[in-house]
Amino acid sequence: MKKSAPDDALRLPVKLDSTSNGEYWPQSPDAALQEVQRSAMESAVENARRLGMSRRAYLASTCGAATVFLALNQLGCGGGRYRVSKESTLEPKAADETLAGKEFIFDVQTHQVSAERVWWKEGQPSLADFLKTTPQADCGAPAWAQCFTDDTLIREVFLNSDTQLAVLSGLWGDPLPMFTEEAARTREKVAQLGRDRLRIHGVVQPTAAPWEKIAEDMRRQVEAWKLSAWKLYTVWGPNGEGWWLTDEIGRKTIEHGISLGVPLVAVHKGLPLSGMNPEYTRPKDVGPVARVFPKATFLIYHSGFEPDLTEGPYDPKATRGVDALIRSLEENGIGPGGNVYAELGSTWRELMKKPDQAAHVVGKLLKHVGEDRILWGTDAIWFGSPQDQIQAFRAFEITPEFQERYGYPALTPERKAKIFGLNAARVYGVNVPDLRKAQLDDPLSRAREEYANAPMPSFETYGPRTRRDMLRLLDFTRGMPD
Repeated sequence: MKKSAPDDALRLPVKLDSTSNGEYWPQSPDAALQEVQRSAMESAVENARRLGMSRRAYLASTCGAATVFLALNQLGCGGGRYRVSKESTLEPKAADETLAGKEFIFDVQTHQVSAERVWWKEGQPSLADFLKTTPQADCGAPAWAQCFTDDTLIREVFLNSDTQLAVLSGLWGDPLPMFTEEAARTREKVAQLGRDRLRIHGVVQPTAAPWEKIAEDMRRQVEAWKLSAWKLYTVWGPNGEGWWLTDEIGRKTIEHGISLGVPLVAVHKGLPLSGMNPEYTRPKDVGPVARVFPKATFLIYHSGFEPDLTEGPYDPKATRGVDALIRSLEENGIGPGGNVYAELGSTWRELMKKPDQAAHVVGKLLKHVGEDRILWGTDAIWFGSPQDQIQAFRAFEITPEFQERYGYPALTPERKAKIFGLNAARVYGVNVPDLRKAQLDDPLSRAREEYANAPMPSFETYGPRTRRDMLRLLDFTRGMPD
């Protein structure tokens, strides 16, 4: 029998490493999480032996994922837990009952970068050398730069996960790592493989040029590329200084977007970008603009989450984190059913290895923002396939103890279905029954079915994993991620 490569054998199917998306400092696993990793791998090896499977095959199964979630339950202190049992680590049917599902999954935050131009080299001749050393550069493509592009996106999101529809969201920088026209080309490529699988954002950096030029660029993007929403980074500015949605430039950008027929505004809030003023990632400006612009819909990417904060019960005096978003909404009369949505990209990925904090964040959002106003996003492809995030959310529960103590709603299958995709479908005008019917026999569905018979997931993560990695990245990018 062919043995698994040692490197593959050491990768768990649920990625518990310290990788960041390049926007925040990686946090090394503490002793408790390291023990979870050790325990999960030890159990996986033993379970594979008992079932007569190779370690690789076992780790690629739902039983392998269940083994990791069972180990993660060691970290819970009564607030959050994964609904898995010892039986589910040995019986595929038991594992599938929790970790497989038929939900409509609409990932509103995915990314790629261009490999067709030299944005990664301009004024930074050593950046290519850095990228070659990252885990993503080992994706198996003929050239390292191709590991960051549309092919990786298609493989990791649409073949290696249960995602049915995604948004290719914009990035920040000068020059941009992905132009809107490049995103549109990816959308067309995906359209050749499947029915309505990808939507795109148009990036606006309103402080990067005179307003007349910004306004014209917004008009050009709408006319040329059929945008689904705008993407704003209030933390980004050409000199490292950000801006507020409530500033004149912020209000003009929102007004112009509405006038152009694109009233959806996705805003990065939380996850401070290294080398930039973190104050501008804070969501204090969200409530005021949502109140002033009722015709706009605001999608708050990352929900204001900051990895260096410990999330607990809602604090109405908070100025950072998820609580700051909730506070901003409440102070401006924006409650459940309002024109603000909280998105989970990178947030859930960080929280799923901290079950009690996860229970607080999801519980607070359900209680204060509402089950109809939470969106599923994963920040793929920075963390590889989002399938482990999907499985984790399927299995996750807020305990009755936390529900009673803090008034959190139960995270029922119905609420999960809304978060996984039904809420985003409403925002983006998607008829879910019609779309699912159209996708039943499209080329991508057929390819996924064939792929499922012989999956080869890498369980790889692609971003900087250590403080040293992050320092090297920031050095090459002059402290401002591109």
